[in-house]
Amino acid sequence: MNLFTAMEIASSGLSAQRTRMNALASNLANARTTRTEEGGPYRRKDPVFKAVAMADQTRGNARTAAGEASYLVKVDKIQEDQSPPQLVYDPAHPDADEQGYVALPNINVVEEMVNLITASRAYESGVTALQSIKGMARAALNIGA
Repeated sequence: MNLFTAMEIASSGLSAQRTRMNALASNLANARTTRTEEGGPYRRKDPVFKAVAMADQTRGNARTAAGEASYLVKVDKIQEDQSPPQLVYDPAHPDADEQGYVALPNINVVEEMVNLITASRAYESGVTALQSIKGMARAALNIGA
């Protein structure tokens, strides 16, 4: 595996984790949103990752010396949670139904924060990997000097 392949793999992971963090931030920001353009409460968004062989992305042969394919991380889709909303009794709320219940998004703020911390740590790991790759490239350039 050459250095550029390693950088491409690490950067695909960074991009995927950035998309995940954006979706999680959107979920947290809309945890109490009762009305959307589509109607009803906000629905939690969750990105679905997919491993894509580099050979599928490029014309070249992206095989390692061991003969194994190198894979990139791609966001396959961003799906909406189809679970039912939380019903909270609040007859004074403008979006309350006839019985006084308000449909709130089914978002657990604590769970979303844990997921955000996990995505942040994964992103940091990707940055560290890229820094290591850069250091190896710099060291390789200094061999002949």
